[in-house]
Amino acid sequence: MGNTIGHLFRVTTFGESHGPAVGCLVDGCPPRIPILAEDIQRALDRRKPGQPLTSARQERDAVRILSGVFENRSLGTPILLVVENTDPRSRDYDSLKDVFRPSHADYTLQMKYGIRDHRGGGRLSGRETVGRVAAGAVAARFLREVYPVQVTAWISAIGDIRMADPAGPVDPDSIYDSPVRCPDAQAAERMVERLDGVSQARDSIGGLVDCRISGVPAGWGEPVFDKLHADLGKAVLSIPGCKGFQIGSGFAAAAMTGSRHNDPFQAAGGRIGTTTNFSGGVQGGISNGEEIRFQVAFKPTPSIRTAQRTVTKEGLPVELEISGRHDPCIAVRAVPVVEAMAWIILADHCLRHRAMAGRLPPAD
Repeated sequence: MGNTIGHLFRVTTFGESHGPAVGCLVDGCPPRIPILAEDIQRALDRRKPGQPLTSARQERDAVRILSGVFENRSLGTPILLVVENTDPRSRDYDSLKDVFRPSHADYTLQMKYGIRDHRGGGRLSGRETVGRVAAGAVAARFLREVYPVQVTAWISAIGDIRMADPAGPVDPDSIYDSPVRCPDAQAAERMVERLDGVSQARDSIGGLVDCRISGVPAGWGEPVFDKLHADLGKAVLSIPGCKGFQIGSGFAAAAMTGSRHNDPFQAAGGRIGTTTNFSGGVQGGISNGEEIRFQVAFKPTPSIRTAQRTVTKEGLPVELEISGRHDPCIAVRAVPVVEAMAWIILADHCLRHRAMAGRLPPAD
């Protein structure tokens, strides 16, 4: 249960961190969409470990398309994408078999199922996000066939180091030119120094990911339980290590007046839009045609080399030092995962709108 997201564009991920493979099943992708392994691989390469300031685990993350695609086009049938695990080094986790690591899901998994894969977190490892990113690449290719949608995410803060809010569009290439996925060169340099210091101190640190989505027409989303921003929130909150989500003005709205927070409408250039965007591109759970803006908070990586107190399965106190290969900041490699989850939700709501309204809304 809980391994599938979406209604019409449905994604199921599978696999464990130290199992034979991870991947996803994409069901509901319309037929005749160009699906190229190199497009999926490009997305996976942005997420894979072994890059500067990330886990030292060496995985090629080479994707294989096993079904649903013929002659580089989708068939309308389920698309199965598989990535083999080639460098798990499971022996690093032998000492953790009977220990509950602080702030991990070891204890809760044991209580729920009575059994767990202790090797690297099993199903709840960040390795599971390989399938999300692969599915996101499929969703992106579908949406770009019908709309000029662009999803761009980046690191806006690591610890207390924050970049200034960009005044205009962010160049995606500038994001991935930075080892910390931050488009602000000066802030990125300070973030790198901070991560180096945290690593030397055998610790970890949290961070913020900002995401902006352009090209979504007005009308996507549902007005009650399946609001567009609610589904986006659920999608990103399901990413391992995610602790918070806010859209538009977010929590700052609680300190504002209505006269300041309201987004006035205007007609310009042949379309209706708003002069401000405190709503973050969504009103009443439905997109209004403005840029969708949200922010995601990630906790510090719980696997740290500093000694910590915990207990065994029998309740005996122990002191634990976690070895292995871990990211000093989860948020850095979460950037393409946030983008992927946004693509998946948008693809689903695009198809849902077509099913409800009997048409696709016109592209601006």
